[in-house]
Amino acid sequence: MERKEVEHFRKWEWVINAVLITAALLVMAKVAWGLDTQDIVVEWTEAGKKLAAERVANVKSKDEMVLVPAGEFIMGSDKKTDRLAYRGETPQRRVYLDAFEIGKYEVTALEYLKFILATDRKPQLDWRYDGGNFQETMAHHPIMHVSWYDADAYCKWAGRRLPTEAEWEKAARGTDGRLFPWGPELAGPTRANFGRTGLSGPVRDRPERLLLYPPIISVDRYDKAVSPYGLYQAIGNVSEWVSDWYDKDYYATAPDRNPKGPETGTQKAFRGGGWMDSTTTMRVAMRNGTDPNTKINWMGFRCARDAQESAGTKVSMVAE
Repeated sequence: MERKEVEHFRKWEWVINAVLITAALLVMAKVAWGLDTQDIVVEWTEAGKKLAAERVANVKSKDEMVLVPAGEFIMGSDKKTDRLAYRGETPQRRVYLDAFEIGKYEVTALEYLKFILATDRKPQLDWRYDGGNFQETMAHHPIMHVSWYDADAYCKWAGRRLPTEAEWEKAARGTDGRLFPWGPELAGPTRANFGRTGLSGPVRDRPERLLLYPPIISVDRYDKAVSPYGLYQAIGNVSEWVSDWYDKDYYATAPDRNPKGPETGTQKAFRGGGWMDSTTTMRVAMRNGTDPNTKINWMGFRCARDAQESAGTKVSMVAE
């Protein structure tokens, strides 16, 4: 074969390979975008279920709750003091809440395992060890891959409920309108687990990552970054479902006493940015919503409940 023919052949070989590689990538992308983690089912084995029962019986849970006294707090954002504020966080206003209790920590895999066993459900999709179990080091990681309906069912089973948006925000920021649970300083790696994309681009744009176990941590970390009421990881680690339907314009007409969100909607609200979020969402006033059927590896929850009558005395740190 002459030199010109060789060069011509190599040129076409390169073109053909490039086309084949591009086609393969397109097929992979289509598969990734079509991937639905809810189609993945993990089954218990007999030995796996026995191990799960032993863990529930022998490993101590982190299900403490903290009291948030009745009173007013500053809810929402003011663009004058928070340049990152979104439209849905305004207008900022004073809101009164009755006393309530809320989980000190996000609900963990271990606590959710109790619910799974008690209600005869299948293991979570990331519980793929020892016949349907999570690894021992994951016991106190926040539960994830739970829909709003799953979170609501768990809280009711536990004799609790999901917190309202207002309850979540007051528990996370206190009464003084601070931007972060710990005060005015921006979030950083010593205060919250966030900005952990692993690969370029956010996880929301890379559906294949939904099958990976994310860089989440135990719910009791960052003890120097708790809220005024003692909440751990109100921002970072995983975002948290709350009870309200989501409406970005709700604050404009919301009541200033025990608001519970719109009567109806298509999306449920969630709070507290997760492990893959950026600094702009690492704020206690940040709010968002999504389809309540969503199950994803950056969403969990914590529960709340009404306080006892004796805890309902009005306490307000906001100037009257």
